[in-house]
Amino acid sequence: MSEEIQFILDSTKESMDSALKHLEKQLSNIRAGKASPAMLGSVTVDYYGTQTPLSQVANVNTPDGRTITVQPWEKNMLQEIERGIMIANLGFNPMNNGESIIINVPPLTEERRRDLAKQAKSEAEDAKIRIRNARKDANNDIKKAEDVSEDVKKNAEIDVQQMTDTYVKKVDDIFDNKEKEIMTV
Repeated sequence: MSEEIQFILDSTKESMDSALKHLEKQLSNIRAGKASPAMLGSVTVDYYGTQTPLSQVANVNTPDGRTITVQPWEKNMLQEIERGIMIANLGFNPMNNGESIIINVPPLTEERRRDLAKQAKSEAEDAKIRIRNARKDANNDIKKAEDVSEDVKKNAEIDVQQMTDTYVKKVDDIFDNKEKEIMTV
């Protein structure tokens, strides 16, 4: 196989890996009822004029399955952290006790579970679209490859399709697991 074709296959695999990683990150933000520090992963706070991830200005812990506590390293950051959590629109109601911020994670209703499952399905579909776009780009690059025989191009296209099928199956598996997690009471 030519170096050019190998490069195309390698970069396609990287693109598909990146789509999977992105999906896993997005799904980790979808809560399944149990409190987790990752739920606040998307929260940023105004730290002296700079938007900073919450994890860089405070300790985020889960003392039990229904509570998240946020302990800022500087007491004067309490208001900013509270504001950041509200702006992130995660459906939480932070309570400030003067020392730390406590978030009670409400149990999920059946309707909310279905909404979260739909959200997870949408993320999975986005990942599949990214994977298919990587396949399309790879096939276009293969067709443009010079000094490569038609047989090698055909075999490379078959390899790309097999890779695509494998990654789409992985997306389906990841989604199925997340859906089970969300729908389990």
